[in-house]
Amino acid sequence: MKTLNLVMIVKNEERCLERCLASVKDLVDDIIIVDTGSEDSTKQIALSFGAKVFDYVWKNDFSDARNFALSKSDSDWNLILDADEYLIQGNRQDVLKFLENTDSLGAIQIKSSYMDNGELSYGIDYMTRIIPKNIYFSGKVHEQVNSKLPRFPLPLNFEHDGYIMPNKPERNLPILLEELERNPDDPYFLYQVASALVNMNRHKEAVKYFESFYNLVSKDDNFYRKGVIRYIYTLIEIESFESALKIVDEVKAGLQKYADFNFLCGIFYMKMILFDIVKYQNYLPLIEKSYLKCLEIGEVPQHQGVYGCGSFKAAYNLGTWHEASGNLRLAKKYYELSAKSGYDTAIKRLRQIH
Repeated sequence: MKTLNLVMIVKNEERCLERCLASVKDLVDDIIIVDTGSEDSTKQIALSFGAKVFDYVWKNDFSDARNFALSKSDSDWNLILDADEYLIQGNRQDVLKFLENTDSLGAIQIKSSYMDNGELSYGIDYMTRIIPKNIYFSGKVHEQVNSKLPRFPLPLNFEHDGYIMPNKPERNLPILLEELERNPDDPYFLYQVASALVNMNRHKEAVKYFESFYNLVSKDDNFYRKGVIRYIYTLIEIESFESALKIVDEVKAGLQKYADFNFLCGIFYMKMILFDIVKYQNYLPLIEKSYLKCLEIGEVPQHQGVYGCGSFKAAYNLGTWHEASGNLRLAKKYYELSAKSGYDTAIKRLRQIH
Protein backbone atom coordinates (compact mmCIF):
# COMPACT_ATOMS: atom_id res chain seq x y z
CA MET A 1 0.00 0.00 0.00
CA LYS A 2 1.32 3.45 -0.96
CA THR A 3 2.19 5.86 1.84
CA LEU A 4 1.19 9.51 2.27
CA ASN A 5 3.00 12.03 4.48
CA LEU A 6 1.99 15.51 5.53
CA VAL A 7 4.79 17.98 4.69
CA MET A 8 4.66 21.55 6.03
CA ILE A 9 6.78 24.64 6.58
CA VAL A 10 5.78 26.74 9.59
CA LYS A 11 6.72 29.76 11.67
CA ASN A 12 4.89 31.02 14.76
CA GLU A 13 1.71 29.07 14.02
CA GLU A 14 0.47 28.33 17.54
CA ARG A 15 -2.85 30.02 16.64
CA CYS A 16 -3.85 27.33 14.16
CA LEU A 17 -1.34 24.45 13.93
CA GLU A 18 -3.14 22.16 16.38
CA ARG A 19 -6.40 22.56 14.43
CA CYS A 20 -4.63 21.68 11.18
CA LEU A 21 -2.80 18.62 12.49
CA ALA A 22 -5.82 17.27 14.36
CA SER A 23 -7.87 17.42 11.16
CA VAL A 24 -5.45 15.34 9.05
CA LYS A 25 -3.66 13.04 11.51
CA ASP A 26 -5.77 10.06 10.38
CA LEU A 27 -5.33 10.93 6.71
CA VAL A 28 -1.53 10.61 6.64
CA ASP A 29 1.11 8.10 7.68
CA ASP A 30 3.64 10.56 9.05
CA ILE A 31 4.00 14.31 9.69
CA ILE A 32 7.06 16.27 8.54
CA ILE A 33 7.33 19.80 9.96
CA VAL A 34 10.06 22.23 8.95
CA ASP A 35 10.26 25.24 11.25
CA THR A 36 11.74 28.46 9.86
CA GLY A 37 12.32 30.24 13.16
CA SER A 38 9.32 30.02 15.50
CA GLU A 39 9.43 31.90 18.78
CA ASP A 40 6.15 30.55 20.18
CA SER A 41 4.89 27.04 20.98
CA THR A 42 4.72 25.87 17.34
CA LYS A 43 7.39 23.18 17.75
CA GLN A 44 5.86 21.81 20.93
CA ILE A 45 2.45 21.51 19.24
CA ALA A 46 4.00 19.67 16.31
CA LEU A 47 5.88 17.27 18.58
CA SER A 48 2.68 16.52 20.53
CA PHE A 49 1.29 14.99 17.30
CA GLY A 50 4.39 12.82 16.84
CA ALA A 51 5.73 14.99 14.02
CA LYS A 52 9.31 14.87 12.83
CA VAL A 53 10.48 18.46 13.28
CA PHE A 54 13.43 20.00 11.44
CA ASP A 55 14.94 23.49 11.62
CA TYR A 56 15.57 25.58 8.52
CA VAL A 57 17.29 28.95 8.17
CA TRP A 58 14.90 31.18 6.22
CA LYS A 59 16.30 32.43 2.87
CA ASN A 60 13.34 34.45 1.55
CA ASP A 61 12.50 31.53 -0.73
CA PHE A 62 9.35 29.48 -0.13
CA SER A 63 10.23 26.84 -2.74
CA ASP A 64 13.62 26.22 -1.18
CA ALA A 65 11.98 25.70 2.21
CA ARG A 66 9.26 23.45 0.75
CA ASN A 67 11.84 21.39 -1.13
CA PHE A 68 13.96 21.03 2.00
CA ALA A 69 10.87 19.72 3.79
CA LEU A 70 10.11 17.31 0.95
CA SER A 71 13.68 16.00 1.16
CA LYS A 72 12.93 14.88 4.73
CA SER A 73 9.93 12.79 3.68
CA ASP A 74 10.34 9.12 2.71
CA SER A 75 6.75 8.49 1.56
CA ASP A 76 5.36 7.63 -1.89
CA TRP A 77 3.13 10.72 -1.81
CA ASN A 78 3.18 14.02 0.06
CA LEU A 79 0.31 16.24 1.17
CA ILE A 80 1.35 19.90 1.23
CA LEU A 81 -0.55 22.17 3.62
CA ASP A 82 -0.16 25.49 5.37
CA ALA A 83 -0.90 25.72 9.07
CA ASP A 84 -3.96 27.95 8.52
CA GLU A 85 -5.67 25.24 6.43
CA TYR A 86 -7.69 22.37 7.92
CA LEU A 87 -9.68 19.41 6.64
CA ILE A 88 -13.47 19.64 6.93
CA GLN A 89 -14.55 16.78 4.64
CA GLY A 90 -12.86 13.61 3.41
CA ASN A 91 -10.79 10.75 4.80
CA ARG A 92 -8.08 8.24 3.94
CA GLN A 93 -10.49 5.95 2.11
CA ASP A 94 -11.29 8.78 -0.31
CA VAL A 95 -7.71 8.88 -1.61
CA LEU A 96 -6.53 5.26 -1.42
CA LYS A 97 -7.36 4.47 -5.05
CA PHE A 98 -5.69 7.67 -6.25
CA LEU A 99 -2.49 6.88 -4.34
CA GLU A 100 -2.02 3.70 -6.34
CA ASN A 101 -1.46 5.64 -9.60
CA THR A 102 1.40 7.93 -10.62
CA ASP A 103 -0.16 9.55 -13.66
CA SER A 104 -1.46 12.74 -12.08
CA LEU A 105 -1.25 15.22 -9.22
CA GLY A 106 -3.91 15.46 -6.53
CA ALA A 107 -5.97 18.66 -6.31
CA ILE A 108 -7.87 19.45 -3.13
CA GLN A 109 -10.67 21.98 -2.64
CA ILE A 110 -9.73 24.95 -0.45
CA LYS A 111 -12.39 27.39 0.75
CA SER A 112 -10.67 30.62 1.77
CA SER A 113 -12.33 33.28 3.91
CA TYR A 114 -11.54 36.97 3.44
CA MET A 115 -13.04 40.37 4.19
CA ASP A 116 -14.80 42.17 1.32
CA ASN A 117 -16.16 45.65 2.09
CA GLY A 118 -16.59 44.73 5.73
CA GLU A 119 -18.31 41.43 4.93
CA LEU A 120 -16.89 37.95 5.37
CA SER A 121 -16.73 36.25 1.96
CA TYR A 122 -15.35 32.98 0.64
CA GLY A 123 -13.38 31.94 -2.41
CA ILE A 124 -13.11 28.34 -3.62
CA ASP A 125 -10.06 26.94 -5.42
CA TYR A 126 -8.83 23.52 -6.45
CA MET A 127 -5.12 23.48 -5.67
CA THR A 128 -2.41 20.91 -6.38
CA ARG A 129 -1.42 19.65 -2.96
CA ILE A 130 -0.88 15.87 -3.18
CA ILE A 131 2.28 15.13 -5.15
CA PRO A 132 4.38 11.99 -5.70
CA LYS A 133 7.91 11.72 -4.34
CA ASN A 134 10.64 13.41 -6.37
CA ILE A 135 8.30 16.23 -7.44
CA TYR A 136 9.38 19.64 -6.14
CA PHE A 137 8.45 23.34 -6.17
CA SER A 138 9.72 26.40 -8.03
CA GLY A 139 9.23 30.12 -7.40
CA LYS A 140 10.40 32.10 -4.38
CA VAL A 141 6.83 33.09 -3.40
CA HIS A 142 3.42 31.76 -4.43
CA GLU A 143 5.45 28.69 -5.29
CA GLN A 144 4.16 26.23 -7.87
CA VAL A 145 4.53 22.47 -8.25
CA ASN A 146 7.20 21.92 -10.90
CA SER A 147 5.43 19.23 -12.92
CA LYS A 148 3.40 18.97 -16.12
CA LEU A 149 1.37 16.00 -14.88
CA PRO A 150 -2.40 16.58 -15.10
CA ARG A 151 -4.40 17.42 -11.98
CA PHE A 152 -7.02 15.06 -10.58
CA PRO A 153 -9.67 16.52 -8.21
CA LEU A 154 -9.95 14.61 -4.95
CA PRO A 155 -12.90 14.63 -2.53
CA LEU A 156 -10.92 16.41 0.18
CA ASN A 157 -12.32 19.77 1.28
CA PHE A 158 -10.27 22.20 3.37
CA GLU A 159 -10.96 25.61 4.88
CA HIS A 160 -8.39 28.40 5.05
CA ASP A 161 -8.53 31.55 7.18
CA GLY A 162 -5.07 33.00 6.52
CA TYR A 163 -6.25 35.84 4.27
CA ILE A 164 -7.95 37.44 7.26
CA MET A 165 -4.60 37.84 8.97
CA PRO A 166 -2.68 41.10 8.32
CA ASN A 167 0.65 41.84 6.59
CA LYS A 168 0.83 39.04 4.02
CA PRO A 169 0.91 41.37 0.95
CA GLU A 170 3.59 43.58 2.52
CA ARG A 171 5.67 40.49 3.31
CA ASN A 172 5.34 38.96 -0.14
CA LEU A 173 5.67 42.01 -2.40
CA PRO A 174 9.49 42.45 -2.19
CA ILE A 175 10.02 38.77 -2.98
CA LEU A 176 7.57 38.92 -5.89
CA LEU A 177 9.27 42.00 -7.34
CA GLU A 178 12.62 40.23 -7.09
CA GLU A 179 11.19 37.24 -8.97
CA LEU A 180 9.64 39.53 -11.56
CA GLU A 181 12.95 41.27 -12.15
CA ARG A 182 14.43 37.89 -13.08
CA ASN A 183 11.38 36.91 -15.13
CA PRO A 184 9.91 40.19 -16.50
CA ASP A 185 7.65 38.46 -19.03
CA ASP A 186 6.20 35.86 -16.71
CA PRO A 187 2.41 36.47 -16.53
CA TYR A 188 2.10 34.57 -13.26
CA PHE A 189 4.47 36.87 -11.37
CA LEU A 190 2.90 39.93 -13.02
CA TYR A 191 -0.49 38.75 -11.78
CA GLN A 192 0.81 38.10 -8.27
CA VAL A 193 2.54 41.50 -8.02
CA ALA A 194 -0.64 43.20 -9.20
CA SER A 195 -2.74 41.23 -6.70
CA ALA A 196 -0.41 42.11 -3.82
CA LEU A 197 -0.69 45.80 -4.72
CA VAL A 198 -4.49 45.57 -4.86
CA ASN A 199 -4.48 43.98 -1.40
CA MET A 200 -2.49 46.99 -0.22
CA ASN A 201 -5.03 49.38 -1.84
CA ARG A 202 -2.46 50.52 -4.40
CA HIS A 203 -4.83 50.06 -7.33
CA LYS A 204 -3.31 52.53 -9.79
CA GLU A 205 0.10 50.92 -9.42
CA ALA A 206 -1.47 47.48 -9.84
CA VAL A 207 -3.01 48.37 -13.22
CA LYS A 208 0.30 48.57 -15.08
CA TYR A 209 1.21 45.05 -13.90
CA PHE A 210 -2.25 43.76 -14.77
CA GLU A 211 -1.95 45.27 -18.24
CA SER A 212 1.33 43.44 -18.86
CA PHE A 213 -0.17 40.25 -17.42
CA TYR A 214 -3.18 40.53 -19.76
CA ASN A 215 -0.95 40.98 -22.81
CA LEU A 216 1.16 37.93 -21.98
CA VAL A 217 -1.16 35.42 -20.31
CA SER A 218 -2.44 32.36 -22.15
CA LYS A 219 -6.10 31.36 -21.91
CA ASP A 220 -4.84 27.90 -20.96
CA ASP A 221 -3.08 29.17 -17.82
CA ASN A 222 -4.97 28.08 -14.72
CA PHE A 223 -4.79 31.62 -13.29
CA TYR A 224 -6.10 33.29 -16.48
CA ARG A 225 -9.74 33.74 -15.45
CA LYS A 226 -8.98 34.81 -11.90
CA GLY A 227 -6.36 37.30 -13.13
CA VAL A 228 -8.60 38.82 -15.81
CA ILE A 229 -11.51 39.19 -13.39
CA ARG A 230 -9.30 40.85 -10.80
CA TYR A 231 -7.89 43.15 -13.49
CA ILE A 232 -11.39 44.31 -14.40
CA TYR A 233 -12.34 44.85 -10.74
CA THR A 234 -9.20 46.99 -10.35
CA LEU A 235 -10.13 49.10 -13.39
CA ILE A 236 -13.60 49.58 -11.87
CA GLU A 237 -11.97 50.70 -8.62
CA ILE A 238 -10.07 53.50 -10.40
CA GLU A 239 -13.14 54.29 -12.60
CA SER A 240 -11.36 53.38 -15.84
CA PHE A 241 -14.61 52.16 -17.36
CA GLU A 242 -13.71 52.37 -21.03
CA SER A 243 -10.66 50.15 -20.49
CA ALA A 244 -12.75 47.72 -18.46
CA LEU A 245 -15.47 47.64 -21.11
CA LYS A 246 -12.92 46.80 -23.80
CA ILE A 247 -11.61 43.84 -21.80
CA VAL A 248 -15.10 42.62 -20.86
CA ASP A 249 -16.03 42.56 -24.54
CA GLU A 250 -12.80 40.75 -25.46
CA VAL A 251 -13.11 37.96 -22.90
CA LYS A 252 -16.89 37.56 -22.69
CA ALA A 253 -17.15 34.73 -25.22
CA GLY A 254 -14.70 32.57 -23.28
CA LEU A 255 -15.78 33.43 -19.73
CA GLN A 256 -19.56 33.79 -19.89
CA LYS A 257 -20.04 30.19 -18.69
CA TYR A 258 -18.61 31.15 -15.28
CA ALA A 259 -20.78 32.61 -12.53
CA ASP A 260 -18.01 34.80 -11.09
CA PHE A 261 -17.50 36.50 -14.47
CA ASN A 262 -21.21 37.23 -14.89
CA PHE A 263 -21.34 38.51 -11.31
CA LEU A 264 -18.48 40.86 -12.14
CA CYS A 265 -20.38 42.03 -15.23
CA GLY A 266 -23.45 42.87 -13.13
CA ILE A 267 -21.34 45.02 -10.81
CA PHE A 268 -19.43 46.55 -13.72
CA TYR A 269 -22.47 47.61 -15.73
CA MET A 270 -24.13 49.09 -12.65
CA LYS A 271 -21.10 51.15 -11.62
CA MET A 272 -20.41 52.25 -15.19
CA ILE A 273 -23.99 53.48 -15.59
CA LEU A 274 -23.88 55.32 -12.26
CA PHE A 275 -20.64 56.96 -13.39
CA ASP A 276 -22.26 58.38 -16.57
CA ILE A 277 -25.90 57.43 -16.99
CA VAL A 278 -26.36 59.40 -20.21
CA LYS A 279 -23.41 57.76 -21.94
CA TYR A 280 -23.99 54.20 -20.72
CA GLN A 281 -27.78 53.94 -20.24
CA ASN A 282 -28.08 51.38 -23.05
CA TYR A 283 -26.30 48.88 -20.78
CA LEU A 284 -29.07 48.98 -18.15
CA PRO A 285 -30.74 45.68 -19.20
CA LEU A 286 -27.41 43.86 -18.89
CA ILE A 287 -27.36 44.31 -15.11
CA GLU A 288 -30.35 42.05 -14.55
CA LYS A 289 -29.28 39.74 -17.37
CA SER A 290 -25.85 39.22 -15.76
CA TYR A 291 -27.21 38.23 -12.36
CA LEU A 292 -29.87 35.96 -13.87
CA LYS A 293 -27.08 34.21 -15.78
CA CYS A 294 -25.27 33.69 -12.46
CA LEU A 295 -28.31 31.92 -11.01
CA GLU A 296 -28.71 29.88 -14.18
CA ILE A 297 -25.11 28.63 -13.91
CA GLY A 298 -25.31 28.05 -10.16
CA GLU A 299 -22.48 27.07 -7.84
CA VAL A 300 -20.03 24.85 -9.73
CA PRO A 301 -17.10 23.91 -7.44
CA GLN A 302 -14.91 22.93 -10.39
CA HIS A 303 -15.25 26.50 -11.69
CA GLN A 304 -13.79 27.85 -8.45
CA GLY A 305 -14.24 31.56 -7.72
CA VAL A 306 -16.10 33.52 -5.06
CA TYR A 307 -18.66 31.44 -3.20
CA GLY A 308 -22.14 32.87 -3.65
CA CYS A 309 -21.71 34.31 -7.14
CA GLY A 310 -23.90 31.53 -8.50
CA SER A 311 -26.45 31.70 -5.69
CA PHE A 312 -27.14 33.97 -2.73
CA LYS A 313 -24.92 36.94 -3.69
CA ALA A 314 -26.37 37.09 -7.20
CA ALA A 315 -29.91 36.75 -5.81
CA TYR A 316 -29.29 39.55 -3.31
CA ASN A 317 -27.94 41.88 -6.02
CA LEU A 318 -31.00 41.11 -8.14
CA GLY A 319 -33.09 42.10 -5.14
CA THR A 320 -31.32 45.44 -4.82
CA TRP A 321 -31.68 46.00 -8.57
CA HIS A 322 -35.44 45.44 -8.51
CA GLU A 323 -35.86 47.47 -5.32
CA ALA A 324 -34.02 50.40 -6.91
CA SER A 325 -36.20 49.97 -10.01
CA GLY A 326 -39.35 50.20 -7.88
CA ASN A 327 -40.44 46.57 -8.23
CA LEU A 328 -40.78 45.57 -4.59
CA ARG A 329 -42.47 42.27 -5.42
CA LEU A 330 -39.49 40.98 -7.40
CA ALA A 331 -37.08 42.53 -4.89
CA LYS A 332 -38.66 40.47 -2.09
CA LYS A 333 -38.59 37.35 -4.26
CA TYR A 334 -34.84 37.54 -4.74
CA TYR A 335 -34.09 38.69 -1.20
CA GLU A 336 -36.02 35.65 0.05
CA LEU A 337 -34.10 33.38 -2.33
CA SER A 338 -30.85 34.79 -0.98
CA ALA A 339 -32.02 34.56 2.62
CA LYS A 340 -32.76 30.83 2.20
CA SER A 341 -28.99 30.31 1.98
CA GLY A 342 -28.60 32.06 5.32
CA TYR A 343 -27.15 35.25 3.82
CA ASP A 344 -27.36 37.75 6.70
CA THR A 345 -27.39 40.83 4.46
CA ALA A 346 -30.52 39.58 2.67
CA ILE A 347 -32.19 38.60 5.94
CA LYS A 348 -31.60 42.09 7.36
CA ARG A 349 -32.89 43.75 4.18
CA LEU A 350 -36.10 41.70 4.31
CA ARG A 351 -36.66 42.81 7.90
CA GLN A 352 -36.17 46.42 6.91
CA ILE A 353 -38.66 46.11 4.05
CA HIS A 354 -41.26 44.46 6.26
